[in-house]
Amino acid sequence: MKTLILAAALAAAPALAQAQELVTRNRVGLPDAPNTLTFRLTAYDLYSSDPATKATFEDLFTDFIRARPDWKIETQLQTGNIGQEQARLLQQTQAGRGPDCAMIDSSQLALFKQTGTLQPMNMVFSDDEIADLFPYVREAVTNEAGEVLAWWWFTDLRVLYRDTSIVPDAPQTWEALREAGLAAVDAGREGVLFNGGRWEGTAFDWLAHFWAQGGRLVDDDGAPVFAEGENREKMLRAVAFYRDLVESGAAPARVTAITDYDAFNAAAAAGTAAMFVGGNWQYGQLRATLPAEQFADWAVSELPGPTEDERATGTGGWTIAALSPDEAKRRLCGEIAKEIYAGPGNAAQGLLPTSAAIYDRYDAYDGPEFDLFAEALQNGVARPGAAIYPEISNQIQIMLGDVLSGTAEPEAALDAAADAVQAAYDRQ
Repeated sequence: MKTLILAAALAAAPALAQAQELVTRNRVGLPDAPNTLTFRLTAYDLYSSDPATKATFEDLFTDFIRARPDWKIETQLQTGNIGQEQARLLQQTQAGRGPDCAMIDSSQLALFKQTGTLQPMNMVFSDDEIADLFPYVREAVTNEAGEVLAWWWFTDLRVLYRDTSIVPDAPQTWEALREAGLAAVDAGREGVLFNGGRWEGTAFDWLAHFWAQGGRLVDDDGAPVFAEGENREKMLRAVAFYRDLVESGAAPARVTAITDYDAFNAAAAAGTAAMFVGGNWQYGQLRATLPAEQFADWAVSELPGPTEDERATGTGGWTIAALSPDEAKRRLCGEIAKEIYAGPGNAAQGLLPTSAAIYDRYDAYDGPEFDLFAEALQNGVARPGAAIYPEISNQIQIMLGDVLSGTAEPEAALDAAADAVQAAYDRQ
């Protein structure tokens, strides 16, 4: 009876909606709904500072909760400090004080899986929907039994941008990229730009060249192995690739000071750079800022590999996972991921879906660039969800900086990085 009353209330006159808002700063639904789900989310959608994004997600959540009048969602907002927030979330969940449902950064997902804190949501997702996920996503969100432990609702990737008036053909290999960069320099441009300063973007973008060779940063137990055996050779090969770009002049020495993707947009706008390694989101930024005739010269392609058949691109993004063992709450958490975020939420923000079918479902993905992004995601590699990863990234940044600036040889720089990471791992 109470459910019927609540349903009637939600369908009542607009005056009721004004008297009892369905979306507040910490709640979705009526305050006296008999069932409660706690949901810890980020500040990028329902509580976005962008008015249009905020309004879109308010509508999506309103429609969602109107169809479930016996539920209210108590929202908990995460801060922008991802590492700190995710560590707190894991600790609280292990202590039995975590939320029922939460957004988990993709780089932390494996750690949550390893601790056994994620609860299955198979009742929400069909076998076809799971099969349609990109391979690296499907592997990340399922366990060995095929259970869906999270839903990775959007991702991103790194690609090569080029001015086709200078570089008409997309370089497919490292050597082809070097040659195109040198030709661009002869034409009066900077060849290829990439992040080379000390920040996460530098390590993450460069790792694609290590991963393209099949390199591994950590083993199945989360221990660092990047400087051992074949991994060592692959890492040195990828370091040598970057060093050769700088030493040959195909990349300018100033890359060692670049710590912001906006630097690439500025170079494109100024007409000084022929190519750069950037994120998929920069395509829309360039389209919005460059004159139409200038933007028409820019194209994207997959990152080159050591050979045409060896490709990888770093991928990020966020997942939604159930942390409560309660079946009804697990179902609702999965439905939030499926009905609000994966699809409508992607299209509203232009975020890359993790499912191939969604690209065909929304007009937002009609541009040819999205066909390229979808294809490149087949070679996507996510950062390992190991506790030691932040220190690995830190040491890779130092290693690349020392090598590219000429203050250390690759072998010595790699040894120093490995020693520092191992010492940090031993202290855990």
